[in-house]
Amino acid sequence: MARKRKEQPVIPELEITGIAAEGNSIARWGEMVVFVPYGAPGDIADIKIEKKRSSYAQGRIERLVRPSECRVEPRCSHFGTCGGCRWQHLPYEVQLQAKQQQVVDALTRIAKVPLPEISPILGSEDIWEYRNKMEYTFSNRRWLTWDQIRAGENPEDRSGAGFHISGAFDKVLDIDRCYLQDDLGNRIRVFIKEYARENNLSFFDLKAQHGLLRTLMIRIASTGEVMVIISFGEDSPEEINCVLEAVKGRFPELTSLMFAINTKANDSMDGVDVRLYSGRDFIEEEMEGLRFRVGPKSFYQTNSRQALNLYRTAREFAGLTGGELVYDLYTGTGTIANFVARDARKVVGIEYVPEAIADAKVNSAVNAINNTDFYAGDMKDVLTDDFIAAHGRPDVMIVDPPRAGMHQDVVDTILRAEPGRIVYVSCNPSTQARDIALLDAKYRVERVRPVDMFPHTHHVENVVLLVRKD
Repeated sequence: MARKRKEQPVIPELEITGIAAEGNSIARWGEMVVFVPYGAPGDIADIKIEKKRSSYAQGRIERLVRPSECRVEPRCSHFGTCGGCRWQHLPYEVQLQAKQQQVVDALTRIAKVPLPEISPILGSEDIWEYRNKMEYTFSNRRWLTWDQIRAGENPEDRSGAGFHISGAFDKVLDIDRCYLQDDLGNRIRVFIKEYARENNLSFFDLKAQHGLLRTLMIRIASTGEVMVIISFGEDSPEEINCVLEAVKGRFPELTSLMFAINTKANDSMDGVDVRLYSGRDFIEEEMEGLRFRVGPKSFYQTNSRQALNLYRTAREFAGLTGGELVYDLYTGTGTIANFVARDARKVVGIEYVPEAIADAKVNSAVNAINNTDFYAGDMKDVLTDDFIAAHGRPDVMIVDPPRAGMHQDVVDTILRAEPGRIVYVSCNPSTQARDIALLDAKYRVERVRPVDMFPHTHHVENVVLLVRKD
């Protein structure tokens, strides 16, 4: 017989005192730290404990007794159910303060190295409709909220299109309106959803793994160009053509309309052929007169305008005078490499994904940049002592690794290469701090500047300049 789970208490009138990691707020219950989503510093609330460990607990707000004076009204009707924007109830200046503190805490508690004064975080000029890319999932069994269940709703048609509920792959919240992308994205998603309902087209069943409409990607570039990619879970040419023709007719402004047939067991587009239906097979972004082609599988920073500030910071920290050999590690589609190439003698970019390297080369060619070289492969296998001997010892390294940070072998190779400057761009200050501690043997931290790419979320980018010690 299964062991009965112990009922956890409700702690009355607990004060939320701060903002913690992963977008949670924090309170203290005696000697125990309690992490609470959707709280604001200064809230007085009854907190239902959901999980309890020896030194901390997780809870949720059962009743907001007295809301904090710093709370603001969330714009989105899905706030609290959709986990995408967990800080909408906080003023933007409070969000920035929390992100600044997140960077300070990571560097002081994890890196434990001497630090300069940390520059104030660069906030995003646009805090709504700032994303150039959104991805949605179609489902034949959309998630019903607790309010809908309590109201007795049991719709016969459960089809919907939206976001996965956090921690549940098979649960999709139907989205009426998302404020993170230009409203054109909402109109496209709603049109496809309503067209499918009116024409009795099937929505994907995430458990049974069948159904026509599966996923939708919408890219809206800063140039105004628009790419739509519809992924279908079944190879049904007549129905697919009807959907695509309807979208093309309703939205003639689309630059690129593409589709894919994905019958794999997951939504990933890896190994899936994306086909062009109308328009071009790419859209273009622009930065300082440079054009960057973005294909269906290309990586490009999601906040176009703020990406410019991020790359300008990286270039400023690099201190280029025109004579430097620069290595751009984890170069992606070569955006940073091409962005700094005009100020360097040569840039060598390395990236794991071959398709991204192909894009990087195209972006150099499109912009008549002829002082870049790009190489594909696992970073720890490509960046070796032999590679550096063949291509030259770098004066500057720009590194922008994934959230997991750099592999130990990569750190060791960098230490042997001894570039004069390392510009470390990170989307995860914790792993960045870990790597900085490893580099401390030969490098000191000279500058730090956080950059907010994702308003209303806890995510923060951070740029650190490391200079070789004398």
